Amino acid sequence: KEQNHPLQIMTNINNITSLSSVNEDTSTKSVLFFWAPWHEDSVSLDSVFTTISTIAPEVNFFKVEAEEAAELSQHFGVTVVPTFVTCVGRVALDKLEGEDAHAAILTQTVRRLMDYDVKLEARDNSNGDDVLSEDLAAKVKRSKEELLDDRLESLIHASEVMLFMKGIPTAPRCGFSRQAVEIFSEAGIEFGSFDILGPDDQDVREGLKKKSDWPTYPQIYVRGELIGGLDILKEMREEGDLSEQIGVTKKESLNDRLKKLLSRSRVMLFMKGLPSSPRCGFSRQIVEILNGEDVPYDAFNILEDEEVRQGLKAYSDWPTYPQLYVSGELVGGLDIVKEIAESGDLGDLLKG
Repeated sequence: KEQNHPLQIMTNINNITSLSSVNEDTSTKSVLFFWAPWHEDSVSLDSVFTTISTIAPEVNFFKVEAEEAAELSQHFGVTVVPTFVTCVGRVALDKLEGEDAHAAILTQTVRRLMDYDVKLEARDNSNGDDVLSEDLAAKVKRSKEELLDDRLESLIHASEVMLFMKGIPTAPRCGFSRQAVEIFSEAGIEFGSFDILGPDDQDVREGLKKKSDWPTYPQIYVRGELIGGLDILKEMREEGDLSEQIGVTKKESLNDRLKKLLSRSRVMLFMKGLPSSPRCGFSRQIVEILNGEDVPYDAFNILEDEEVRQGLKAYSDWPTYPQLYVSGELVGGLDIVKEIAESGDLGDLLKG
């Protein structure tokens, strides 16, 4: 006797984490689904995405866990989940976010992508080749220029003082860069840096020269404004206190920063995101537990400060987040807080 088996849907969906997985060839069509495991709506749309993928076998369908793929999220401007992006190559055509990302509109958007004419015949077609449509060619060019400018703006504002150098502070690759690092270090000035010799950063190296109208490296920026190169940095140092000359405060030790943060509130939570918008499921759960105790607490988003994120791990000898502190002392992470809450002792611990 034959047995009935449930119908299995064959799909072409792939999970990706980097931009290199998206073909930059503009003849390639793709749909990207940005989601998060802790966001119920984005999880529930998975079956919809799977079904829609079966109607467009010529289109690439990608799932992207947004928090684990910062490069992709930044490239396509994704700030919320769920988000769906349709694109040709790496150029976005349509984007559906939040409440707009439902089955009917998504289906229409994918069909529009399927019908999109990526290439048109050239008017002068003597060689028989296809060329990009003027509309798409302009969009690709504009997209690349805008993406580079956005990246440069992000880099020059990445730290209050930014040094664009050859190599990294611990291993400079030219004498001028080494001297700039030494000057900042001796002055006790905290700075961020970017290695313009990176194999994939030629566009940054050349683009920043054009943007700043400064032809050589190193280049020093303060609050996004170009100060100059090594010679100007030396002149400013000779004129007096360098931190005063460039208008920044001297570097505070990491331990002092951490102690100040820990004393900011009796109950202090270090988490991914903020209580009003957690950025991971573990952080969301611990916020729900704390909110249920009706005890005031403060929180710090460790995703916005890599130095604190890494430094606190060493300070507390605790490798993961979230981390909960009471009166400056580590209580633990989510599992320990859950255990204390289940025992009924969490309220007393928090209230002291």
